[in-house]
Amino acid sequence: MDRVWDSYLTPDDIAIYAAAGYGARSVWGSRPALLVVDVNYNFVGESPMPILQSIRTFRNSCGEAGWEAVHAIEQLLAAARPAGVPVFYTTQQADARSTLVGGWGRKNSRVADDQDQERSAFGVRIVDEIAPLSEDIVIVKDKPSAFFGTPLVSYLNELCVDTVVVAGGTTSGCVRASVIDAFSFNYTVVVVEEACFDRAPVSHAVNLFEIQAKYADVVPVADVVQYLSTLGVDSPRTEAVAAKGDPAPTP
Repeated sequence: MDRVWDSYLTPDDIAIYAAAGYGARSVWGSRPALLVVDVNYNFVGESPMPILQSIRTFRNSCGEAGWEAVHAIEQLLAAARPAGVPVFYTTQQADARSTLVGGWGRKNSRVADDQDQERSAFGVRIVDEIAPLSEDIVIVKDKPSAFFGTPLVSYLNELCVDTVVVAGGTTSGCVRASVIDAFSFNYTVVVVEEACFDRAPVSHAVNLFEIQAKYADVVPVADVVQYLSTLGVDSPRTEAVAAKGDPAPTP
């Protein structure tokens, strides 16, 4: 199977990681949650367009690569929701005060763009094509990881989650940070290759390689859709939710 990182690595690179034992496949659990990281207009732009055009308006936009991932995330949602898999989203707050911006203000010369309140409010909105439903949970975060300074772990624990399926952007930034934190909390982590995106192909590819080697299984969307489709109303995850008093999801 060809992988997105193949053209960026030498045979020696591959041999070194293999010799060290990295890249083993995990056993996925029966109680997954889907985590969609920062798929808002700030990071994909208002509509699909070349990245250099898109970032004129939204400085963090990944352009067409982001919108390609949106289509893959639609497939994940279509499989997750009928199976009763909880769905979490992350976004930011539309507030450009320096205390909240923190370190972002030191590393980006266009941070003042966020002073435009109307554009900022639109930018943090999760794109309409994958908009959260009433039962989904939206996590508002200030830093790269979905876990840093948020109640996400408490929600995952309440739902008896054992596996976190991750999609979104950027691969080298907020996705990677969230994956490492999920790994650090000892969740099994699955990253959906086509459902992640970044502004530079090399950053996207090399970070997926590192994630696959050390922290998570990086797999095609078709594999995850198949996995989610096996989780019906009789799954252990559904039984755990029902035991907590929540209504069982419909198939």
